Amino acid sequence: MGRKLYVGNLPYDTDEAALEQLFSQYGAIESVRVMRDMATGRARGFAFVEMGTDEEAQAAEQGLNQYSLGGRSLTVNEARPKPAGGGGGGRGGFGGGGGYRGPRRRTEPRW
Repeated sequence: MGRKLYVGNLPYDTDEAALEQLFSQYGAIESVRVMRDMATGRARGFAFVEMGTDEEAQAAEQGLNQYSLGGRSLTVNEARPKPAGGGGGGRGGFGGGGGYRGPRRRTEPRW
């Protein structure tokens, strides 16, 4: 198991300090990052917590998965790396349109 944990279903008012305090009972905390909306700065309801060791991360997952925080049941599991290609955005693999290029021009003579 890796040291980085995904923490989902967070109350929107949860901050890094609250998560650090909650997870620190299971071991050393390397980092806590609450994911926020880039436009509004509002929390998106999930975070990543990196523990000091794999064993501490496993203990935190077992102890805090389904833990009730602010009336919500947390989801805590091992964070998975992003799929190759980054996902999201783009044209969805459909190629998209070429846009308007003006009227078609004839290339053969008009005799």
